[in-house]
Amino acid sequence: MVLVTATAGEAGLSDGKRQHPPLGERRRVELARAAAALGCARWELLDYVDSGWGHADPRDTRTGKFSELDPAGPAERLAEILREEQADVLTVYDEHGGYGHPDHVQVHHVGVLAARLAGTPVVLEATVDRGRLQRVASVMRWIPGVSRLVPADRFGSSYVARAELTHQVDVRRHLQAKRDALAAHGSQSTGGGSVRTLALLLRLPRPVLGLALGREWFRERGRATSPVLLDDVFASLR
Repeated sequence: MVLVTATAGEAGLSDGKRQHPPLGERRRVELARAAAALGCARWELLDYVDSGWGHADPRDTRTGKFSELDPAGPAERLAEILREEQADVLTVYDEHGGYGHPDHVQVHHVGVLAARLAGTPVVLEATVDRGRLQRVASVMRWIPGVSRLVPADRFGSSYVARAELTHQVDVRRHLQAKRDALAAHGSQSTGGGSVRTLALLLRLPRPVLGLALGREWFRERGRATSPVLLDDVFASLR
């Protein structure tokens, strides 16, 4: 399995204190640790400028944020990696970028174009069953300190409707690796002055964590909707 990351996430939320080392450097280390926890054979950081999402450091005057680029350039760089690896499958975000982050939306556009350039036959859009998420959100919005994680439209414009999903993957046997990868991103557990999603997930007891993270959902581009259950959709890439 090969992991390609567009940015280091240097414009993300922080605890408001001066970072030592700077957030971007911390997140590079965290990304490497997460890739190792997942057993990735290769990790590539394209190192584009993180766009942030309403909370970027005003002192960062760099231009050329990833979300503002023409997708063609990043797509060619990704396509070269796909060719080198003779990849059978590429996973990207759905067209909403999951919950809407502009860099995630750009990853979708770049990935779809890169697969076309490289001739990668299968593109799976990593997403969430929107209906299931909305049921969880209906409970979360009443919990103090957690309600802020639920957007005003209760995820109505995020992720993908259940009827559009083509793959449901049972990843419960990989749950520990998944948790270790999440835990590697320590800088994303704090910041913003309240509970972060990552911190909340890491507090869950294992049985509950399995319910929350034991399934993953994908929509295959160009395939008629026909949900299937796979034990490990990434087996061919290992």
